[in-house]
This record gives sequence, C-alpha cells and structure tokens, in this order.
Amino acid sequence: MELHDRSISQDIHDLGALLGNILEEQTSLEAFETVKSCRRAAIDYRSGDLDTRDPLIAELEGLSPHNQRIVARAFTTYFELINLAEERERIRTIRTGSHERTLDDGLEDAAAELGEADDETVQRILDDILIEPTFTAHPTEARRKTVKSKLRDISTSLETLDERLLTEKEEEQVWRDIDAEVTSLWQTPQVRNRQPEPEDEARNVQWYLENTLFDVVGEVYDELDDAIDSELPRDIDVPKLFEFRSWAGSDRDGNPYVTPEVTANVLERQREVVLEKYRDELKRLSGVLSQDGGRIDAGGEFEASLEVDRERLPSVARTAEERYPGEPYRQKLKLMRERLRRVGDVRPGGYDDVDELLEDLDVIATSLRNNGGETVVEAHVDPIRRRVDTFGFSLASLDLRDHQQKHTDAIAEALEREGIDYRGLSEAERVEFLTDAVLQDEPVLDLGETDGLTDDSTRVLELFDSLADWQTEYGVEAIDTYCISMTDEPSHVLEVLFLADQAGVVSLPEHSGIDIVPLLETEYALSGARRIMGTLFENEAYSQALEARGRTQEIMLGYSDSNKENGFLAANWSLHKNQRRLGEICDDHDVTMRLFHGRGGSISRGGGPMNEALLALPNNTITGQVKFTEQGEAIAEKYGNPRIAERNIEQMLNAQLRARKQAIDQPEEDVHAEWIDAMETMADAARQEYRDLLESDGFVRYFEQATPITVIEDLNLGSRPASRSGERTVEDLRAIPWVFSWTQSRCILPGWYALATGIEAYLDNGGSMDTLQEMYDEWPFFRTTLDNAALSLSRTELEIAEQYAGMADAALRDRFFPRVTDEYERATELITEIGQRDRLHTRDWLGENLEQRNPYVDPLNMLQVHLLDRNHRTNIEERTLRLTVKGIAAGMKNTG
Repeated sequence: MELHDRSISQDIHDLGALLGNILEEQTSLEAFETVKSCRRAAIDYRSGDLDTRDPLIAELEGLSPHNQRIVARAFTTYFELINLAEERERIRTIRTGSHERTLDDGLEDAAAELGEADDETVQRILDDILIEPTFTAHPTEARRKTVKSKLRDISTSLETLDERLLTEKEEEQVWRDIDAEVTSLWQTPQVRNRQPEPEDEARNVQWYLENTLFDVVGEVYDELDDAIDSELPRDIDVPKLFEFRSWAGSDRDGNPYVTPEVTANVLERQREVVLEKYRDELKRLSGVLSQDGGRIDAGGEFEASLEVDRERLPSVARTAEERYPGEPYRQKLKLMRERLRRVGDVRPGGYDDVDELLEDLDVIATSLRNNGGETVVEAHVDPIRRRVDTFGFSLASLDLRDHQQKHTDAIAEALEREGIDYRGLSEAERVEFLTDAVLQDEPVLDLGETDGLTDDSTRVLELFDSLADWQTEYGVEAIDTYCISMTDEPSHVLEVLFLADQAGVVSLPEHSGIDIVPLLETEYALSGARRIMGTLFENEAYSQALEARGRTQEIMLGYSDSNKENGFLAANWSLHKNQRRLGEICDDHDVTMRLFHGRGGSISRGGGPMNEALLALPNNTITGQVKFTEQGEAIAEKYGNPRIAERNIEQMLNAQLRARKQAIDQPEEDVHAEWIDAMETMADAARQEYRDLLESDGFVRYFEQATPITVIEDLNLGSRPASRSGERTVEDLRAIPWVFSWTQSRCILPGWYALATGIEAYLDNGGSMDTLQEMYDEWPFFRTTLDNAALSLSRTELEIAEQYAGMADAALRDRFFPRVTDEYERATELITEIGQRDRLHTRDWLGENLEQRNPYVDPLNMLQVHLLDRNHRTNIEERTLRLTVKGIAAGMKNTG
C-alpha cells in the first residue's frame, strides 16, 4: 500500500520553482536572474567547476542595496520552504516505518525489553517514570510568529497533497492556496520590528501545548498501552508518565520585564485555555454517551455522584434534565462542563481541584464498564482522563527562577532595617541564621514593606509576597518550583526557603509548597556538589522541607554556561562525573534525585538527540524522573507538527523506560578506572587550552570583529537582554548569543574547540588509541560526546569562517584563526580514527543535507560579511544584514 503520493525531491523542486515564479512576479526578471546567478556561482564552486568564490563575492558586492535585500530575502524564504519539505520527509519516514514496523526507538521496542522483567519490576519502572519537558522563553527562535503561522499553513497543504487522494482540480486548488501563502510570505517582513514581551513568549509556548501536545499525549499513552498488552498480557497499570512545565512568563533571571503581573496573567490565561479544552472534550464525549437510562443500570456510585451535582447546581440540573431526558451520562457531562466553567469564578459549584474532575471521569468509566462499554471507555474516556492527569488545571506548571545574588541582596537590604548585618556574616553564619529564622514561628520580615529598598530587591520581595496568593488561587501544582541560577553555596538555597517561609508558602514541618532547585553551572559549584547538597540534606530546616516534598530533590545542571566557562570536552566530563557524584550524595541521604538538564538546542549547549542523551546518563542518576529544557527553534522543530511531536515523545519514553530498567538491573555501570583517568587527563588539558584561548589578549576583540555578535544583540529575538551587565566580556555574555554568533560565521567553535588538545594530551601521556577506540565502542557517554562534537565539526565551514576572520584586525586574525583551524583539523583526524570510519558523522542524511544546503547558505554568508565589513550602513543595508542572520539560521536550522 502506497502511503504517500510525493517525494522530498518533488517538494523541493516544486516549492523552489514556485518561489522563483513569485520572485519574478513580485520583483523583476533581472532580480530573478541575479538570484539564479548567485546560486549557480555557489554551486559551481562547491562542485569544483570554479576555483574561487570571487565571482560570487563580486556579484553580491556589485548589487544595489535594493537588490542585495532581494537576494537575502530570496535565499531566506527558500530555506523556510525547504525546511517544510524536509519536515514532510521526516513524517513520511515515521509513517512508513510505523506501517512496516521498522521504526527504531519506539514503544514496541521498550515494551519488548520490559517483557524480560517480572511483573513487579515492570510496575516499579512505570511507577518511577516522570518525564518533564520544560519550555523556556530563551531567545533562540529567529522567526516571527506571523511567519511561522504562514509556514504552518503551507505545511498543511503539503500534507494534503501527499496523503490524500485528490482529483486534478482539487490538486490545482491546493497549489493555488500554496501560491497565495508563499506570495504573502514574500510580502511579509521577516524581521521583528519590536522586541517581544514576556507574555508574547508565554503565548508562543502555550500554542504548542494547546494545539499539539494536548492531543498527542493521549495517543502516546494509547500506543504504550497497546505495546504493553502485546508483550505483557498481565495486569499492568500505566500511571502518569508526563508533565509539562514552562519558564515563559516566570523566569526572572536577567529579565526585568517579568513582573508579578506578567506571571499572574500567564497563570490565568493558561488555566482558561486548558479548562476550555476540557469543556470541548466533554462536549464531544456527550455526543458519544447517548445511552438510554432505561436500558442500562448506571450504578449506585454514578447515581450518587449525579445527585450531588444536582444539589450543587440545581438550575443547571433542571436544564440538563429537560435537554437530555432519560440520558444520565449526558446530564452528568452537562453538569461537569458547568463545574469547569465555574473554576476560579465567584459563583459556587466549580471544581476545587483537578482530582475532583478525575473522580467524575472515573465514575463514568466504571459505570460504562459495568454496562459492557469497555471499548467506549478506552476510545473516548481514557484519553480525556490522560489529558486531565497530564495538564491539570494549569496546562503547564510554571517554574520561577532568579539569580542567587538577587535573593542575597534583597535579604541583606531587608534585614539591615532590622539591625542585622547579613552581608557581614560568613557562609556558616548565614546558614545558621537562615535555619533558625525558618524554624521559628514568628516571621522576621514583612514582605509587603519595601520602602527604601532598591528596585531589584523590591521585585524579589513582591514576587514571594505574590506566590502565596497564586498558589491559593491556581493551586500549589500550578507554580511550585523555584530555580536558583548560579548556586554556589548552601545559603543560596536556604535564602529561597527563608523567603518562601516568610511568604507563608512554607510552614514546617507540615507543609512546603515549593521545590527549591539549585542550578549548578560553574566549575566551583559542580565540584562542590557534596559541600552544597550534603550541607542542605543535613540541615534541620531544609531536611524538614525535603520531607514535606516527599524526599525528592530536583537539581538543575547548566550545560550552556558550563560549556562557555570550560569548553566542550571539559564541560561534558564535569557534568557527567558530577551527575554521578550527585547520585551518590542523594543515595547516601536516602533522597530521590530528579536531574533537571538545562539543555539548549545546539550541541555546545547540551543539545543533540534526546533519546541518546538519556541513555548515556550515569546509571546511578536514573531514578525514573527526569526534566529538561526545550527552547527556541528546537520547540518548533520538535513540537510544531503533531506526528513529529508524537515521535519525539515516544523516543523520550522509550529511552527513559530502557534506561530505568538498566539502572535497576545494574545500579553501577562498568566504567573502567583506566577510562576515567583518560577522561581526567583529556578534560584538564582541554579546559586549559580553552581558557587560554578565551583569556588571550585580544580574543574578545577578535570575537567581536569576526562574528556578527553586534547584530545578534539587536535582533529582538527575546524579551531578555543579551548580556547580564552590558559589558563586552565572554563571561558576561549570555551563552545563547555566544553560540549564535559562532554558528552564523560557520565556525561552531563552542561545539568542539580544545577536543584535539585534550585527546593528544592523553596520548602524549602514555595513552593508547586502542583504549580510546574501546571507550568509543563500549561507553555511551564517550561515544555520544564524540558523535556530538562530530556533528558540530561537520557543520563547520572553515573557508566561510576565514571570510569572517578577514574582517578582524590583521594581527588578531593571524594570531587566532590559524590556532582555531589547527584545532579543527586535528579534531577531525582524531575523531575519525577513534570512530574507525572515513568521515566525521555517522548519519547518512547529514551528509546529503549539508551537500544540498551549503550552496544556498554561502551567498547569505558572503553578503553578511560584505555588510558587516562596511563602516557605514544605510537603513536598508541594516535591514538586509539582519535578514541574512535569519536566513543563515534557517539554512543551518540552528541559532544558539
């Protein structure tokens, strides 16, 4: 059976031809020919028919500013369309693999592996699993929301052409619709003219939750149920496995625009959205449950539940009885919809919490089963219950986050008015003071008293003062996590516990309404993990708070800043070994650890295939619970299309189920001491080389001159400033623009620099290539690390990077570019030798993808270099320059 009517080559050809026609219609034949000429010159150089890029560069530089803008827009639009073609091909692969049962990493594979265990172990594994994708507002999405909407419409039309049997006339109509959308896309500004606000970012995240994940989650559970039933014909209960969280509208670290009012608005909007989704679901269910009460016995439990609702909402009950006489399920659903409508309303009768809604759904399910309606429950009631269990009344629970220094300063300023010199206290004295303050009954601070405090400190106290109100209004689960950036000391965690206690969110030993999450991202913090966490676990106040939260400790690891501080290899090793150390610390104190991986979209910020990353984690850290950030363009790529979203979630679940089973079977994996010693040698040498590069005199100036960092900082990507203090230092610059800038210049240095130096240090110290090859074959961590570096190396184009380096002062260029080039070439040779292959990457699709894309990215890079190198740019040149950034991001399918 043929599932599809088209191929990726057809889609690329037809979309490219359509864009060419529109380009000619909307501009001129001359402009169309210019774009063709630039493309031809780029292709000819890549294929070897030209010895130099000079003809391409000369043509671009000779264009008028108006025509340069047309060229930039043409290639940018081309990539937007080709990305849709590649997305469609991914869907074809998924559907075909599913149909032929050839997909790897699916739930059938996971169920088969679980089938090797006894029932008790399988149930334990399932009970342990909780996967928490956490959507952030980190500014790495280069596309406007308007542009994304148009592209989604085009994608839907491509799906229609590919998966539906159409008449010739119907097909013509679909292509007319695509033509109209691409024409509109061409006429739409690609670059934002204003900086997005935090609530814009929250609405963006909300879109994916509402329009994709809300439906997809139920389908994943269905597939898991089917897979388990086929492999394990025993009675296995599948509990809640997913929970979605968000930082959009609640992450305050470095973003003064995230106010309590913003957070309150996000909480309210998300509740409204999810309640409306439930009402729609119950309305659809009402269309199914039309059973005649005279022909079934609904059961005493159901009748009692219905009677309570009638007493609770008598006028609504009368309407329901008049509208649905003799149809008990429909009457019940009508009352349930009204109870949902009254959540948060001044009128009585609304659901107090999500458990009450789940109980009502269970009552209906039990009644249906007792009347032979098992298939009705499985097809129509269970999916709703899964959604309610997953999304609650909050859609996505919000995590709060701020920098530890803000809490310290706020407490110090507030306590100074009480005659307490908090700044003058040592770390031990701070811990003692905060502990005593939390344990005593009387409050120390009035959080509403902010007169005389700085703006930052006022914001901190106002936030905690609002937190208790939010939990009362929306439920504790709606906003119950507080993440502390740059945690270096135990007092940084106790400060948040103290502020939460002063707000009434914590009342020990009975209640703690918040998980406090240290974000360990500096080498000092990671290497001091036992000092920080051990002190907290043994602290009288914190141990009570931990007990009130079920003895589960969430710990966040910062991949981005760790990489920026230490370099790729050293950061990866530090994160890996300190995860193992954290697992040991938690085990020593009988605490369940939930690691929160602060991953970005790019390799250098912890990105890469999620299922491979989960399977490469140390066994003693795999408790079943895992949390990770999803951000920027990665959200759109992974969750924009329902089928791709479902596949991503399946792969996450597959990896986590298998990893948890492996951790139970083998709590400590077999990692040879020789391998650990090798990694220590490599990491130390790599860190030293990386730090030496960053700290070399003139390197920051070189970075500023040889990348488009100054343009990226002004792109209006997100609501948060690009740097923490506005100073031009690598330490002060946020990780996203740091990586984004190198990616644009096609020198993805953060994803591989110093790797070769590290490996060579090990070999020069008596190590052997045979051992490295053994490590690659047998140690998932080492293999994943090298494979990820290979991906970054494969996407690096040193000939293009040399054009950017040419913009730097000659002395800086001659000092740094050869050094970078040498490291690249040595890393390439070493990875291929260790992996025992003749190319960098192991993925066939990547080579084909790069070969197809590079000739179309090259003109954008050359044009960007030309514009960056101009001392004075006109307004149209500035807009074109910013457009090249968007186009290269689309072509590379990556920003930061």
